[in-house]
Amino acid sequence: MQTTRDDLEPAVRIRDLKRDRVNFVLENVDLAFANSLRRVMMADLPTIAIDLVEIQANTTVLPDEFIAHRLGMIPLVSSNCDEGMRYNRDCTCMAACRYCSVQLRLDVACHNNETMDITSNHLEVYEGVDYEDVGEGEAGDEPTKRGEYFGHPVGKNDPDVAPVLICKIRKGQELKLRCIAKKGIAKEHAKWSPCSAVSFEYDPHNKLRHTTHWFETDERAEWPLGDNASEEEKPRDDEPFDFNAQPNKFYFEVETDGSLGPQEVVMQGLAELQSKLAKLVIALKKTEPGMLPGERADEAAPADAWGGAGSGWGGGESGGSGANVSGSGWGNTSPNRGAATGGWGTGGGWTSPQQTGAAGWSV
Repeated sequence: MQTTRDDLEPAVRIRDLKRDRVNFVLENVDLAFANSLRRVMMADLPTIAIDLVEIQANTTVLPDEFIAHRLGMIPLVSSNCDEGMRYNRDCTCMAACRYCSVQLRLDVACHNNETMDITSNHLEVYEGVDYEDVGEGEAGDEPTKRGEYFGHPVGKNDPDVAPVLICKIRKGQELKLRCIAKKGIAKEHAKWSPCSAVSFEYDPHNKLRHTTHWFETDERAEWPLGDNASEEEKPRDDEPFDFNAQPNKFYFEVETDGSLGPQEVVMQGLAELQSKLAKLVIALKKTEPGMLPGERADEAAPADAWGGAGSGWGGGESGGSGANVSGSGWGNTSPNRGAATGGWGTGGGWTSPQQTGAAGWSV
C-alpha cells in the first residue's frame, strides 16, 4: 500500500456509468476526504420533495397521515434545483409561491369492480396557480432555469421506469389531494436525499489491517475478495507490515433515486465540499471583535465573559457573578433571540421559523 503523497494530484477514473448510478475510483486523497465526499453527496445536496399535503377527499383504507408520508418519499425531478428554486425560508412570500415551490395535484376515483393502483404517475404538476391571495415572493428568474419535467415524479414520462405505488382502491373509493413541493436537503429530512446508496471501499486485501476478520479455519476461504481486489497487487506472505501506510485509493459506488443524475450528484458534491472548506478558511481569517487587524488572538484583550456587556453569562451587572446576573439570565446577546430582558421564558426567547398558510399534513 502506497502512502499518500502531497505532490500527487487527485485523480478520478470512471469504471461504469449508468442513468442512475456511477462507479469510479478516487485516488491520491486521504480517508477523511473520501468520507466527507460521501456524506456531502448523501445529505447536503438540495432537491425538491413534497412537504405539505392537503387532503380534500380520502375514502381509501389508508389514513391521511400514511398517504402524506408516502407522497413525501416520492422522488421528484430536481435537475438544477440549486438555481431553479429558492428555499422557502429565504422567500418573502407568505406560505408558498412559484419561486420557492411546485404544486402537484392528484384526483383519482375507481368506477369498476377491479382493484385500481394509484401511483406517482397520477400526480400532475399544476401550473395555473394564483398566488396573489397568499402573497407572492420577490420576483426572480428561478422558473426560467428549470427543465421541462422539473418537479414531475421520477419516471412519469418514461415507460421503462416503474411508478411508485401510493395506495390501492376499489369501486366507489377515491383520493383527491393537493401537494406543495419545496426545496431542502437530507440533513432536514431523508426525503430530500438524491441518493439511495453511497458507498466506498479501500484496501480490498486488508493490508492495513483496519478490518479484523472472524473465521473458524481458513480466513481467505471464509472471507472471499471482492471485484476491487483486482485493482491492487496481491500482498506477499513474507511482506513486512508498514505501520505508516495510509489508504489513498477508494472505490466509490453512487446510486441515485432519479431526482438528480449520478454525474450531477458527484459534481455538486465536490462543489459543495469545496464551498464548505472555503467558508471555513474565510471564517478563520476574519478578525475577531475587539482585535486590531493582524493581531494574534492570544495578544488581544480578554473579552468580558461570553460576549455581553459587563460580565457573567451575557449581560446585566458587573462583577463576574456567573449565572446569577440580574436582568438577563443566560445571556440576551445570543443569536436568534428575542429582544429585551428575562431568562428562559420571558422577554423573547429562542425563535424558530413558523409555518403559515394553508393547513394540511406536513411531511
